Amino acid sequence: MTPLQQDLFIGLMSGTSLDGVDAVVVSLQSTPTLLATHVLPYPDTLRQALLALHEPSDNELDKAARLANQLADLYAETVHQLLAKAELPASAIRAIGCHGQTVRHRPADGYTLQLVNAARLAERCGITVVADFRSRDIAAGGQGAPLVPAFHAGIFRQAGQTRTIVNIGGIANLTYLPDAGPVLGFDCGPGNMLMDAWVQRHWYQHYDEGGLLASQGEILPGLLERLLSHPFLHAVPPKSAGREEFNLAWLDGLLTGHEVPADVLRTLLELTAEAIVQAIRQHCPDTQAIYLCGGGAHNRMLQSVLTRKLKDMKLGSTDELGVGVDWVEAMAFAWLGAQALEGKPGNLPEVTGAAGPRVLGGIYPA
Repeated sequence: MTPLQQDLFIGLMSGTSLDGVDAVVVSLQSTPTLLATHVLPYPDTLRQALLALHEPSDNELDKAARLANQLADLYAETVHQLLAKAELPASAIRAIGCHGQTVRHRPADGYTLQLVNAARLAERCGITVVADFRSRDIAAGGQGAPLVPAFHAGIFRQAGQTRTIVNIGGIANLTYLPDAGPVLGFDCGPGNMLMDAWVQRHWYQHYDEGGLLASQGEILPGLLERLLSHPFLHAVPPKSAGREEFNLAWLDGLLTGHEVPADVLRTLLELTAEAIVQAIRQHCPDTQAIYLCGGGAHNRMLQSVLTRKLKDMKLGSTDELGVGVDWVEAMAFAWLGAQALEGKPGNLPEVTGAAGPRVLGGIYPA
């Protein structure tokens, strides 16, 4: 093993937004350092097939296995393109940390499912793969998510300042990094997921760029009140969520059918913002600075609403901390892959509720 190989890891992240694969090359020699990035969007056919698998259907085992193979091939293509961009051979990479694509997340039933054929990915890339990070935490009684707070604590914690990192992906989650004391982290509610689904239904776009469409609507107070009554929003941490809790079927059940689409979208944006604000006010009230990351950090309308609601706290993005908002989670899974190979825990029991620290992930050698 060369010195270079000991340092370099690839992280692959595809989240609940189902928009594609975020890929990074990270040096973990000392402070995690981002060396190269790449994004490969999901084809619409793959995206629709993955969405369909979130609900029970006929022949699920065959569908899931075939989709796991497709994902492995897409991830492998992402890795090849990333390495070409970075001008690195596969032999320079010690391992790939691959999150896989969540299609079911049911910790209360003792399982979570992130699709990928990790053996196939290792074969296609010629690189060791670490995958299935969530299952061990759930086996230890935890939620299996969120897992990124341990990484956040390693790179974003700052003596003299109490920070909260808010990742707005399909689901929004936060990590509370106090000046002293234990880290707290949990999913706080829907992020982009409901907004994206509504935009796709009514405007045939993948998402509301910059929040422009939402800015054309008005908040519907009655609908917002019904949305905010969801039991998950009032549950105490540790907690994690997915499409099981927040989906269009749930939303449709709260609509009269006479709403203007832009007004519903604006109300969904308010839901995302209010869930984040309530979580911070209740569980992280002494926060001095909030740093956003994830796709929602690009939503200027959402930023504006959060700034107004949290005007007593500094609001910025992880760009200011040296890590681009689009790459934090992929970097985290590169780091989690390294933790697994070194036999070190990847979870924070105080975050997930697991019985204790656990080494996370299954290892598939090259």
